[in-house]
Amino acid sequence: MNYKVLYRKYRPSHFSEIVGQEYTVQMLQNAIKMNKVSHAYLFTGPRGTGKTSTAKIFAKTINCEHPIDGEACGTCSSCQHFSDSPDIIEIDAASNNGVDDIRELINNVKIAPSEGKYKIYIIDEVHMMTTSAFNALLLTLEEPPKHAIFIMATTNVESVPITILSRCQRFNFQKISLEHLKERISYVCAEEHIKITDDAVSEIAYLSEGGLRDALSLLDQLSSQKEEITLDDILTHYGSISSKFIKDLLHFLEQKDIAKIHEVFEELRNTSSDYKVFLKKMVQELTHIAVFIKMGNYDGNFQYHQIKQIIFDFNEVMNKININMDPYVLIELILLESTQYVDNRNIEKQVIFEKKENEVVEKPIEKEESYVSSLEDSSGYYQELKKIRINNCFVAANKEVLTHYQTIWNQLQSNSNISSDFLSFLLDSNIVAASSEYAILVTKLLSTANLINQKMEEFASQILPSFPHSVSFIAISQDEWFQEKAKYVKNIKEKKTYQLMDESILEEQKPKKQEEIEIFATDVFNRDKIEVV
Repeated sequence: MNYKVLYRKYRPSHFSEIVGQEYTVQMLQNAIKMNKVSHAYLFTGPRGTGKTSTAKIFAKTINCEHPIDGEACGTCSSCQHFSDSPDIIEIDAASNNGVDDIRELINNVKIAPSEGKYKIYIIDEVHMMTTSAFNALLLTLEEPPKHAIFIMATTNVESVPITILSRCQRFNFQKISLEHLKERISYVCAEEHIKITDDAVSEIAYLSEGGLRDALSLLDQLSSQKEEITLDDILTHYGSISSKFIKDLLHFLEQKDIAKIHEVFEELRNTSSDYKVFLKKMVQELTHIAVFIKMGNYDGNFQYHQIKQIIFDFNEVMNKININMDPYVLIELILLESTQYVDNRNIEKQVIFEKKENEVVEKPIEKEESYVSSLEDSSGYYQELKKIRINNCFVAANKEVLTHYQTIWNQLQSNSNISSDFLSFLLDSNIVAASSEYAILVTKLLSTANLINQKMEEFASQILPSFPHSVSFIAISQDEWFQEKAKYVKNIKEKKTYQLMDESILEEQKPKKQEEIEIFATDVFNRDKIEVV
């Protein structure tokens, strides 16, 4: 097999070929030109940004017999034999991370270089070394031989001991910009005679997340499948999502078009799109809107604090997502909930025409406003219900009851009579406090807790047969639980007692049943058919 993968074929061999790291390149070349090469360097940054390639080029230039303006000449004996030079030692710390490996290195470092001016050690993924290996290396870095230079690279600088960091010159490699990536991808396509559309180049650059190696690997895979690479190929093969799709969704969100939002998410599920790519693109577009708002160049329906809240909710999903639940369910819930935040000031209002004496006047339809109002009332209802049930649980909270209920909860997770939808709720929540008649459930995400509370009657009907009493449940997020627990401990210390509260006072605020909402939704959206799933 003579084929060489693209990221290896186009790996830089000179400083001039390194993409997107101009500052680092300039500083390293200056060190060579001014003869101020240090004994230890640390290159840090994301994968695929050129750390190892730069280390090799730097090592080659250091030992070059006739460097030209900080660049290796490429013709001297040292340059010609660089790839098999005994004075260039490459070590992969991921597989050679023990103290014995480093001791062998230390013993050899004392030996003078065979051919070049320096013996140069390139240690990749240095953060993988063990503590004892780092300690052994530290002794050499403190008093290195004059002929030895260490160039270390890492994607995880936080794991490198400060004692090592303080003895190195550190260079931070940045993610390569989209423009630089697109230029390089287009260059490689031209060299390899690969046909590709401009939007496909942009999408490959976006998906590579600032890493040129990843970009060329994606290009390599796609180029073997058909004559011309298009955006649709990338969207299909890599679960990516077009910018138009994101903008359309945000338009539906601005218009509070719940039916369309649901339709979009059905399409996402059917295409098996990557939810992480979706979230990143959504956050990127929302950030652009936030900037336009602050600059005064925005005339849409969003407000800055609303954009900020949606982004924070997305961030919570990214950080705390539980694989037991469909992530798109959580994301859709966040967007549906956010429709009540969107300002009404620029939404085109539906009107009816009313004949009054001899003139026709416009009269706004009240249904949509009442619908939004009902959403807000619903949110208020569940907030009040939380307060009451948490309070009532704390009135007679009991550790023995809690332990018993937790055991039942764990057993329910293997109960075949519980539907898959509610089983996901069981897996995503835990009982953290209980009395004989009340129990508090905690979930990682607030959106999951809200969904459980909205479906609590159906949920309880499936699980209550396993409990010895009729238990009233309430679900809250992990953050809410920390606050409630701290408040409870403080009240106990101050000898404040909890009194039972009457839940029936909320009866009038209770949200409408699903069937009523479906009938109303048909009127609001004026659709022949709304499919509820």
